[in-house]
Order: sequence, then structure tokens, then C-alpha cells
Amino acid sequence: MRTVSRSAITLAASALALGLLTPTVASATSIEGYSSDVQQAAVAEIASTEGITPAAAEEVLRVQSDSVETLNGALDQLGDRQAGGYLDDSGKPVVNVLDEATAAELAPSGVAARVVDYSAAELRSAREALEAVPAVAHTAIAVDPEANQVVLTVAEEADDAAAADLLAAAARFGDAVRVEHATGGLHKAIYGGEAITGGGSRCSAGFNVNSGGQLYIVDAGHCTGAVSQWNVGPSVAASFPGNDYGLIRNDTGSGPGAVTLWDGSTQAINSAGNATVGQRICKSGSTTGLTCGVVQATNVTVNYSQGAVHQLIQTSASVNSGDSGGALFAGSTALGITSGMGGGSSFFQPVVEALNAYGVSLN
Repeated sequence: MRTVSRSAITLAASALALGLLTPTVASATSIEGYSSDVQQAAVAEIASTEGITPAAAEEVLRVQSDSVETLNGALDQLGDRQAGGYLDDSGKPVVNVLDEATAAELAPSGVAARVVDYSAAELRSAREALEAVPAVAHTAIAVDPEANQVVLTVAEEADDAAAADLLAAAARFGDAVRVEHATGGLHKAIYGGEAITGGGSRCSAGFNVNSGGQLYIVDAGHCTGAVSQWNVGPSVAASFPGNDYGLIRNDTGSGPGAVTLWDGSTQAINSAGNATVGQRICKSGSTTGLTCGVVQATNVTVNYSQGAVHQLIQTSASVNSGDSGGALFAGSTALGITSGMGGGSSFFQPVVEALNAYGVSLN
């Protein structure tokens, strides 16, 4: 099994908030689906972190959209014979397989195959064993497909005695489980202030949606569950913990299908999709503005002090308190809602799940 230099479970992130008062949409750019500002920010982040030229970074974004579709098709084709997949640093799809014969089967499709030690079933079994241990606040459990491992992250604020049972469970699986230690704790991202405000708290607006002609905002459940009335309208639904999505009735009369980029321009949002490990993303929030990064893991369980939240997206995009509820996206595709942060990573509720739960559609 090869050693990877980038951990898929580092704990930091960023989130993108939907602007209610910025109707100007940036002009089209050379990368389909990306506004000029988002393209510039994403290219700068890729070039910096990967040490490549801006032109090479632009190529990563160009191939990424098709690569996600190709990867999902290959995973569906192989079924139980695959052990997960991801996008590599160039934005191209890689599928983990268990033998050379299966790798050869993928060759005609142009998808890179990598033979790994652990099957999806083995990693799932290890993950389920860790999640069967009583939940410990300030810990997270995820699968790192690049390393072909389950990753248990234990932050400094976790109770040592409680975490000992988790660590003992992890040790039983040898190198199928990797333990990482993070500074600080894992916290939902909300504090008193402005942006969308209510009850002395501040969050960031998420994606504008509608149902039957009524405008709503899909936001973080820990925001809508804590505040009944916002400056844009009342909270009408909340799911937290377990999930972290909620719904705010938008009484402003304005609900553009776009997110603010904090410079007077916006990024149009035309569709919703699921995040893929290795995918280059951006976020915008009322605290940190527009930031970009990479998806480090999906289907992550994060144990906040208020309880566990499951199936989150973990990224390297920068977020901070007040960014909660903001939107995560890749070009014009909505991916997630800002949930929390810790140890240098950020965590997002998948937006498709939230849209389906409330039966709403993107504006």
C-alpha cells in the first residue's frame, strides 16, 4: 500500500454563503460553470498547494467535472469489487480494486485502477465497530480512500478516559485504521453577530430554494434549531444532531440562484450534486468570505459536544464561527452547507440530502 502525503482527514475548512442582496452575476469565464472570481480563487489555491502553474491548475478544474461522472460510473460498474475512489491531484479519477484482473477490466475506460489491501466491506466493518463504541465528543470517523484506511481523529478537547475505548477499538484493526490527533476541539460554527441574525446569534445564509412558489433558505440545522426568527424570516424546520440541515422561510422577496463572492459579484448555482474525495471546491461565508480547498473525505461522522452528525463532507477550505449555514460548491454545482470546523478542517452537510428531506428545489 502506497503512502500518501496528503491526509484525507485533516480538520480545517471553509464554507460558502448565499448572498441575498448581491444580484449581479459575474460574466462567463473560460472554465464552464465558474464565475471569474471563483475560477481565480480556485486556481490560486490549487497552484499554491500543489506547486504547479496557474495554467496547470486551470486544467485540473476543466477535467474535474467529467472525472466525477466517470468515477461514479466506474464504481457502479464494479459494485462490490471496488474499494472506493477519488480524484487525483490532476483531477482525474482513480478507483481502488483488490486484484490485477479487476484493474485490467477498467483499462479500456481510461480510469486509473490501484490495487489495495482492504475491501470496502472490511473498511465498513472497521468503521461500524468504531461507531458502535459510545460516542466521544471532539472525535471524528471517516474513510480515506487514498490511503485505503479508516481514520479516527481525536482532538485535544476529547475526554481522555472516554477516548481510550475508541483507541482500543481502533488498535484491533491494525493498519486498516489510522489514528490522528488534532489540536483544539470540533465545534459547530456559530456565534453572536450579524449576516443573518436572530436571538443574538449570527449564521450565514445558505442556498436559496423554493417550494410551491414560497421562497426558503436551506441552512444549518444547528442554526435554525437555535434561533426561531431571523432578519430574513422564521425558522420552519431543523434537524440536528444526526443531520445538520434546516429551513428558513425567506420573507425578503429576493432569492437569486447564486452565492455572494464578497466583491459585488456572485457565482450562479445551477444544480446540486454529491462531493467526491479529491474534488476542488470553494466556499463563501460571512466571516471568512470566499475560500477554496479540496474534499478530504465524505460520509464523515463528527462527534460535536451536542451529539454526533453523520455523512458530512470534510474539506481543507477555511471556515470560522459565523460561517455556519453557508454554501459549499464546485463551480455552479451546490455541494454542501457549512456545519463545523476543527483541527484545521471544515465539515459540511451534503445539500442533496437536505433538498430531498424538505422537498425543495434550488432557485
